[in-house]
Amino acid sequence: MTAFRTGDIYAREVVMARVGHLIRRKQHEIEWITRILRSLFDPGQVLAPDPGQITRIILIGPYARRSWYEDERTISFSDYEFWVIVNHPAFKEECCWTRARDIIQRESGDRCAVDLEVYSKADIRIARAERDTFILDRIEAGITLYRASRDAPLPADRHGEARS
Repeated sequence: MTAFRTGDIYAREVVMARVGHLIRRKQHEIEWITRILRSLFDPGQVLAPDPGQITRIILIGPYARRSWYEDERTISFSDYEFWVIVNHPAFKEECCWTRARDIIQRESGDRCAVDLEVYSKADIRIARAERDTFILDRIEAGITLYRASRDAPLPADRHGEARS
């Protein structure tokens, strides 16, 4: 992984502490991916009545359940699974995430596979109303890496800008 500067002001140790059960290298990779998602989310690509905001980033799957595996002999390893929740359905569009996905894929190479699913707050409300256990169970078992209501925001002049 090359150094990636985002201008993000939050303490990276906070994210790493939330995944303290993992080895240090995995903690750094998860923190790095979280920072890229926050910095390269590009809400300006779509028209919406509200300004674009990531409300939560959740790590789900084997890294959250403490059941991850890595076999260097066969080069088999668990994928990182991130769920991002945005404040409006328009921000689920692929064009809002293209840059982030490209940077993650380019910088991580074959070392880690990253699955990214984007949901809106409305999707989560509907899942609760319909008691959708697929979504609700994963959110419950997942690790919240970022929550807009409690974590430091990106500086306004740096949102969406990044240097690689």
